[in-house]
Amino acid sequence: MKRPNKNVISHPQDLLRHFFARSDYLDYMVLRPLSHITMNWEARWDGETYSPEASSFAGDLNEIIEQIAISERPARYHDNEDSLAERVIAELHWPIQKKGGLWEGADYQSILEQGAFGDLGQRTLATAAAGRVHMALDFGQTHFDEMDDGHMAMLAGLMTIMIYHRYCDGSSVMLPEADDASC
Repeated sequence: MKRPNKNVISHPQDLLRHFFARSDYLDYMVLRPLSHITMNWEARWDGETYSPEASSFAGDLNEIIEQIAISERPARYHDNEDSLAERVIAELHWPIQKKGGLWEGADYQSILEQGAFGDLGQRTLATAAAGRVHMALDFGQTHFDEMDDGHMAMLAGLMTIMIYHRYCDGSSVMLPEADDASC
């Protein structure tokens, strides 16, 4: 695969939104890991967005897709992820360290999840995710489902963490479960 041009471009916001449209894997990769919170993890595309449903994070998925789309492209998305890991060292005193380009000492997504508790509005997570989408687009991967497995898993992990933090801080837009009082 050819490396993208060193002249970093920001792709249009609509292209970033479209990157997530009608995905076969997005709900499985992003929402299913949250099935311990709500079992309704399958998302249905309605032609414009993922349809919000009762006891589903589909509405949150739409909101984080928008947040990713409007985030500025970072020069290096790894810098945003590194800042979350550095927060884990400084505030939680985890015995992790970066060797080469990899963080060692704990599961990487756990590091990002814990570091993101101080990430107001999930801005650092959204910027890191936006950087990953821009990079995929640079490589000609125009849709989430076209990403290689490793990069897809990392992007999905960032998105799962964003939704989890929205749930934890009370900003989730999950619709309450409908009353089944009809007899």
